[in-house]
Amino acid sequence: MPASDQTVVTIPALHRVLIWAGGPLLGAGVLWLVKALIGWAATWPWVPFEKPVKLLAGLAEPYATIGALGLGAVGGLVLAFLIIADLLGIAVDDTRAVFTHGERRWEARRADAAAVFLDGEHVVVHGHRTEELVRTRGDLPRRADIERAFVARGYPWVAGDPARAEFRLWADGHPDLDAAAHAFFRARQVALEKDKKDDADELRAELARLDLVVREEGKKQYWRRLPSEL
Repeated sequence: MPASDQTVVTIPALHRVLIWAGGPLLGAGVLWLVKALIGWAATWPWVPFEKPVKLLAGLAEPYATIGALGLGAVGGLVLAFLIIADLLGIAVDDTRAVFTHGERRWEARRADAAAVFLDGEHVVVHGHRTEELVRTRGDLPRRADIERAFVARGYPWVAGDPARAEFRLWADGHPDLDAAAHAFFRARQVALEKDKKDDADELRAELARLDLVVREEGKKQYWRRLPSEL
């Protein structure tokens, strides 16, 4: 997908600059404040963790201040990196859309897409059987920019999940699902409870092979069955 032939959706350049510059400044400011509070606490008649507090308060100046500012700036820089790394990358052209988040990559051809929409913090692409071709992960750029990019490239953008009304709450042992499906749902419930997103995504893919689409709201799982092949 040549860069000149695609629409890239990302956060504005000013926001990116503010994150990279603001992270270290914020971190330095927080550590400077912590150092000041430690110095103040050291003057109290009694303070929890008295020995460590007085030890830190007694560090020689200006090295203590310089160290606090430097350590805070490094911490803020790490935080800025994590924020940028968690952003969802979107590149759209007239034939396909590519989504990236860290080492993960999703792709959908425009010809295969029956609906593209936002579902909470996810971009979702439905195929012609309402199967999920893509469900992204990661922080989203501005929603209006995402919609604008897909509409401009002729993708079937819709306001929300057109199959949302078909979802049913998963209940272990429900007779409309077989034993294999329930086993995957049970394992996925454990993954959700433990916030193991990669495991939950893998189990979503296993359920998709059974023609089941799954989504969650909090820790609750909802499912629907795909229609028969057209």
